[in-house]
Order: sequence, then structure tokens, then C-alpha cells
Amino acid sequence: MMKLGARRLLGAAASMLAASLVLAGCGGGTSGGGEGDNTLTLWHNATTGPGSEYWETIASDFEASHEGVTVEVQAIQNEDLDGKLQTSQNAGEGPDVFLARGGGKLRDMVEAGLVLDISDMIDDSVAADVPEGAFSAYTVDDGIYAMPTSLQPGGIYYSQDLFDAAGITETPTTMDELSDAVAKLKDSGTSAIALGAKDAWPAAHWYYFFALRECSQDVLENSLAELDFSDQCWVDAGEDLADFASTEPFNSGFLTTSAQQGAGSSAGMVANHQAAMELMGTWNVGVIASLTPDEEPLPDLRWFPFPAVDGGEGDPTAIMGGVDGYACSSTAPAELCAEFLNFFMSEENQEAYADAFETIPVNEKAQDVVTQEALIPQVEANNDAAYSQVWLDTSLGQNIGNALNVAVVDMLAGKGDAQGIVDAMTAAAAKE
Repeated sequence: MMKLGARRLLGAAASMLAASLVLAGCGGGTSGGGEGDNTLTLWHNATTGPGSEYWETIASDFEASHEGVTVEVQAIQNEDLDGKLQTSQNAGEGPDVFLARGGGKLRDMVEAGLVLDISDMIDDSVAADVPEGAFSAYTVDDGIYAMPTSLQPGGIYYSQDLFDAAGITETPTTMDELSDAVAKLKDSGTSAIALGAKDAWPAAHWYYFFALRECSQDVLENSLAELDFSDQCWVDAGEDLADFASTEPFNSGFLTTSAQQGAGSSAGMVANHQAAMELMGTWNVGVIASLTPDEEPLPDLRWFPFPAVDGGEGDPTAIMGGVDGYACSSTAPAELCAEFLNFFMSEENQEAYADAFETIPVNEKAQDVVTQEALIPQVEANNDAAYSQVWLDTSLGQNIGNALNVAVVDMLAGKGDAQGIVDAMTAAAAKE
């Protein structure tokens, strides 16, 4: 086994997205390691389609190659994951293997002694094929607490057909150009941007990206480390969002629209050409595919990075997003659990993961399978990024992150303002 260092990389390796995990709930077993050393309970967030089938196949293949071992698989809706996981862990009944979010959420689990340190349990072959920047997404105090599986940079997904119909010939690179595209799309008779604000975090993504563009890298990192949001850029980000929202770029009823559940969700609107754009992470390719009429990938789905903000001090090439990954509970059978993590990280299984979830695998040898038009520019954007930042709610941890997300929705609903977002984060941070 190879122990990986815990360097924080913000150059090329970090551009592989030292990040979080936005997506993705898991559903759970009722015992974490309590059924014996030959049983693993797995929680994941792919409730239907190829993603669900992938985990069933992985479990079956692992059982076939490990006589006497049982892997119990359960899926939970993404938005339900955090609450169910926290409740089950508090009761001592959490799953053995679960989809893990990095940042402050993972740190809280580590400090509570709920997660296994796998630093010395990562196979040499896995360590050689996965960039260290991906492992840093799950590094806490020199320990690695989850196995990264896929890169998930955030950006704007769009329908090439709807762009063509509206006469948009170039993807926006500035906010002025994005606003111009919104106007053209609305004039063409389609909703410009789908937003599932009912789930809060999709709306907050807009604030995150405005902060990424307004705040310099140093300010952003120091603010998150010190939980100090006094720099003017945090207010500026909220004002940017308020100004943009005042042009009514989002779908009608966006405050009561969910993000990923059914044809009426924001992802479903893009899947069915009822809206032209959505700001989301890489997982959206697979979610949209599951919501098209034939449940196949949307042929005209494309992607571009979040535009630059005029006067902002953030690097316009910086990426925000996450890395999907899976952790072992501290009460799981350690060696068996770690062996399961290494098992699904083989080149073959990573290729299958990329196909099933329409995403970018972290195993570099498996990345040749990425052929989707919407994913290829994301790989390029990762490579060209000045640095990568974890989703803000993940980086800040559940309490501050939730306060941030709710405050953004309140502002969009006319019940708050930009300063209110900063005040909400500051108040939540004071309770940490």
C-alpha cells in the first residue's frame, strides 16, 4: 500500500478539482459493520437507471470474487442524504460505505470519529493512476478519509438547438454576454435558465460562482479558513446575483421547482427543451439523460464555464466544483471496506462508472472513455484552471453552508439582500 501525502495543491493537480461532492445522496442500511466482518452496507445516490445498475453490478462482482462476503446496496434521493446519514450515524447505525462530501462536512465527521482513515490502505496501482489533487479533496489533517471516484466541475449546461434557434452563435464569456443570451432566448419563446431553487443549493450555486469571480484566491481561501466574510467581495457577489436575477433569467416558478426529480425539475426542463441553460456540476449530464423522453443522453447538450465578472478580482479561469467519492465508516470492517474501495477504482470499473454516470473518472487511464460533447470541454477547463475551489456549502460545513444556501433563496424570494447573505454566514460561523 502507498500512503499519500496531504499536500494541498492549487496548481495543475488541484485543477483536478480538490472539491466536494454535490450531489448525491445515499440510502442506507440499518447497521454499520454490525452484521459481521463479511457484510458491507453501501449507501449511494443513484436511485434509477445506469447509475443504480452500476452499484448493483459492482456489489455482485465483489461478492463473486470474495467468497462469503455480502454487499447490501441501498439508494437514497440526493437531497435526503445528509439528513439520513447524520441521523443514522448519531444512532450508531450508519452504513459501512457511503457517498462522502468533502470540506467542512467531512471534517466534522472526522472530528467525531465517524470515518476510517484509509491513507495506508490505498493500493499502489490506484495511487499511481489518480492525481493527488483528487485525494486532497478528502484529506483532513494529513489523513485521507474517502476514495475519489469522479471529477465534477461546475459550469453552465445548455441546449445547442435552443441557442441556434435564438441566434446565439458564441457561448458567453462575460456576464454582459450571458445577459444578452438570456434576452435572445426569452425573445425566442423559451425559458433562458432553469433553476431548482426549491432545493436551495442550486440557487446558491449562482452566489458561489459570483463569489469565485469577485473574490481573489487569497481572500477566498482566507475567508473560508478563518470564517471571516468581511471583505467587500462577499457583498458584491450577492449584489451581482440580485442584479442578474432582476432581469428575470430563470424559469417561471423557480422558487418551487426541484433540481433533479422528474420532468418538471430544472434538469428535466433542460432535458425536454423547456429551458436552455442550467448552472450545475458534472453529474447533470447523467441526470438530464435520465429525464429525456427516451432516457438517453441529450444529443445537443453542451457546456461552458461560468462567465467573467466585470471588475471582479477572481481569476476568470478558476473552477468551482467537487470530486465524488466514497468513505468507510469507522465501525466498518476496515480491511474489507478498504478492499471494496480499491476494487471499484480499477481502470475497468472506473470506465464503467464513467459510462454509467456520464461523468469524468478520476482514474486517468479511464478518461479516454469520455466522449460526450458536454464533458470534453470540462476536462479542458480543469486543465486550464488557475485553481479549483470546493463548493462553498461543502467547504463551510453543514451549519454555515445551510445558512448560506437559505439566505440566497431568501434574497431571490425578495425576503433579504446581499448583506443578509453575509450576515447569515457570519452568524452561523459564530456558533461554530
